Amino acid sequence: MSEFNWTCRYCQRDQTVSAEKHHDAVHRVDVGDVSPRVVCLHIDAIGCSNPDCKKITLAVSVRNNLQYNVNYLAHPGDIITHHTLWPESSHNPQPTYIPDVIVQDYKDACRIRDLSPKASATLSRRCIQGIIRDFCKISGKTLYGEIETLKTQVEDNKAPPGVSIESVEAIHHVREIGNIGAHMEKDINVIIDVDENEAQALIELIELLFEDWYVARNSRQEKLAKVQLIGLAKAEQKKSAAPILNTDI
Repeated sequence: MSEFNWTCRYCQRDQTVSAEKHHDAVHRVDVGDVSPRVVCLHIDAIGCSNPDCKKITLAVSVRNNLQYNVNYLAHPGDIITHHTLWPESSHNPQPTYIPDVIVQDYKDACRIRDLSPKASATLSRRCIQGIIRDFCKISGKTLYGEIETLKTQVEDNKAPPGVSIESVEAIHHVREIGNIGAHMEKDINVIIDVDENEAQALIELIELLFEDWYVARNSRQEKLAKVQLIGLAKAEQKKSAAPILNTDI
């Protein structure tokens, strides 16, 4: 198999994967008169080339079996189910200045995404509420009320730096989707589902808020602190360089 570009889920390092770092195998499974009788077990593993990481990403897929190829090897078809075993979650590492409780909800939303997208969406909703309460210092009786307060702050130019009307509107959508898992419909026969792609979109919004709100704020603070230190140092230099008056008569 030819080389390909890849990003390690553990260390986030972009790299080119060579044949020696990639294991791709298919095993044909036939257990007699069952349905489906024949499936393929597809194993895909990649070893990270980053010397500070060197971890394995391992995924397993169950696929429909099409036929044997010319080498009498199982030829896999469409994916029936897919699971990433290592790492168990697709979350990205987050800086330590983001509160642990918020990061943990984000990690759990990533971890449960494939198994239960609805539960993942509910966790994303909770994570978003935690972000609003921590970053925007808004706490109300309901998430809807908190979002509306934040929206008013944005419109009055009183919201924290980095908070835009687009992000507030997106948060409203997270609340609505998360409500599907958090609250039962009045008619219990009405079932509204959430799929993996929708759950992933909510996770990506959380990652965007981490970047646009927390990381951007920390970057501003670091740059301002650097300028302040330079200013203080220059002030000290100015004092040291002041001329000494000769008081001798």
